[in-house]
Order: sequence, then structure tokens, then C-alpha cells
Amino acid sequence: MAAAGQLVLAGRSSAAVAALGLLLLCVLLHGQAAESAVFNVGDRGGWGMGAGSWSKGKRFKAGDVLVFKYDSSAHNVVAVDAAGYKGCTTPRGAKVYKSGSDRVTLARGTNYFICNSPSHCQAGMKIAVTAA
Repeated sequence: MAAAGQLVLAGRSSAAVAALGLLLLCVLLHGQAAESAVFNVGDRGGWGMGAGSWSKGKRFKAGDVLVFKYDSSAHNVVAVDAAGYKGCTTPRGAKVYKSGSDRVTLARGTNYFICNSPSHCQAGMKIAVTAA
């Protein structure tokens, strides 16, 4: 009978440890999300021509969110690679945002975005944001 009682206690102890672990994981994930910042690209002017200098002097972290606000009948946001950014081209399979109010979570490293409406990228409607 003592062995059965010990087994019940061991089962309860394991469940408590698992619940505590899950709680700790939730607290850590919530803390990380709370540390993420939200940035409005172009500040009050929104995503537009000449946005390339907007990111200068700002510090970004992986997990931060960029909010692109723009007239969706004239512009879009395309997440591109370095070559797409430099050449103002849209690589095959690139993610194209077109809602006019897009939220993009930054990955670690340099994140590149352009507007691929004709001549917009060439006119400066592109940004490169490096997240630590």
C-alpha cells in the first residue's frame, strides 16, 4: 500500500513540475513580447517617397514591428533580399503587402523593403532596417 501512495505523490509532483514549467515559459514569452517595440515607418508621413532615411538613428531588435501606412491604391510594401533592394526588383516568391496598414515583424539581421509600383523604389521608396 505504501508503494501505491508514493506513486500517487510522484504523479502529483510531476504534474506540478510540468505546470510550473509551462507557467515559466508563458512568463518568459510574455516578457519577450512586451519588450518588442512598434515603429511607424515614415513617422506621421507614413510609407512614401524618400522613406529611405527614416530608419537612420533608430535601434531595432528582432521581434520589433514595423507598421507601414500608405495609400494602397498607389503603393505597396515588398519584403525583398539585398539584391532586390539594390536593384529595385521583386524576387520570385517575395512577400507583397498591400493593405495600406501592414505590420511586419523584424527578423534578426538586415530586413529590406521596397515599393514595387513603377519607379517608386528608384525614387527612394525603400528602406533597409537592421535588427540586432
